[in-house]
Amino acid sequence: MSIEDRIKATAKNVEGKVQETVGEVTGNPQDEAEGKEKQAEAQVQHSVENVKDNIKKAID
Repeated sequence: MSIEDRIKATAKNVEGKVQETVGEVTGNPQDEAEGKEKQAEAQVQHSVENVKDNIKKAID
């Protein structure tokens, strides 16, 4: 597990939430959609890190 990768994923998630909220407030559906996309990417990155952790635990 890379703490750096988890931090990057968390940052991307926060960025996505902010962008989604800005899109909602300003009525910009493109910003809202891009924010949701970033959040989904962050979730995938977290899932990949979880799989890596589980594999490492199984090997150890």
